[in-house]
Amino acid sequence: MRRSLVIAPHPDDELLGAGGTLLRRKEEGVEIGWLIVTGISEELGWNSERVQARSEEIKLVEKELGFDRVFNLRYPTTRLDQISMSELIGEFSKVFKEFEPNEIFLPHRGDVHSDHRVVFEVGSACAKWFRYPSIQRVLAYETLSETEFGLNHESRFLPNYFINIESYLEKKIELLSVYKSEMGQFPFPRSIENVRALATFRGGSAGFAAAEAFELLMERS
Repeated sequence: MRRSLVIAPHPDDELLGAGGTLLRRKEEGVEIGWLIVTGISEELGWNSERVQARSEEIKLVEKELGFDRVFNLRYPTTRLDQISMSELIGEFSKVFKEFEPNEIFLPHRGDVHSDHRVVFEVGSACAKWFRYPSIQRVLAYETLSETEFGLNHESRFLPNYFINIESYLEKKIELLSVYKSEMGQFPFPRSIENVRALATFRGGSAGFAAAEAFELLMERS
């Protein structure tokens, strides 16, 4: 793999779902890209201090994780289902053409948040090798507070691809602490304790001390 692209409906999804893997990819010499689909703004009712804080959080994560490219579409958060699919596909396609990813990380189709489900559908529509020949692997990640709360059993998360993040878990947790407003105290789903517990549980399924789990949706070589 030469380039990996994580598609995050919201800032923090990239770390929750694939933070350890992205750190590993970076160490392996892979170029990593970050597509942020939605954002907050004063027009949506957020105060200026919160909007500025989120901008600074994104910049810090970009720097500390070492993203080579960041694409920010700035669609209104929680309102992606109000945007036409054709418009979203067009915007995603621009990123795919420019970055030419070999590996793509998508949110899971069964996530309870509508933004996540829309991003999965749009990302899937763009992940056609005959449109973008660079694509070799497509993975769906799990997002604490979204994936495990999906109630449709027909679309539940069924991991079949595990990546060892033993050497990267502590850095992942450190980076998640940047998103102060998104993380909470246990037993809140997005807590440090829960992140660590999930990594341990997924690791135990694959023979590692810590792992991130994915659904392998497509791979060609």
